[in-house]
Amino acid sequence: MALPLRLEKIDPDANCARFYEVALAQTLFGEVALLRRWGRIGTHGQSLQETHPDSGTAEAAAARLIARKQRRGYHP
Repeated sequence: MALPLRLEKIDPDANCARFYEVALAQTLFGEVALLRRWGRIGTHGQSLQETHPDSGTAEAAAARLIARKQRRGYHP
């Protein structure tokens, strides 16, 4: 899995044009932050940051999020 990753879900019949972005970043305290941003395409959207003690834990959490979004119809 290559991060950062942007997923999109576009369905004109349902008037749906959404994005979901996932990235990892090192914090100043040695932890790894999982950065998420989502919203309607063309907007800044909302964002959320959660910290994990190491990169393995953060990558596993990112993989779970990406798998869930792909099941809901989001694609790179």
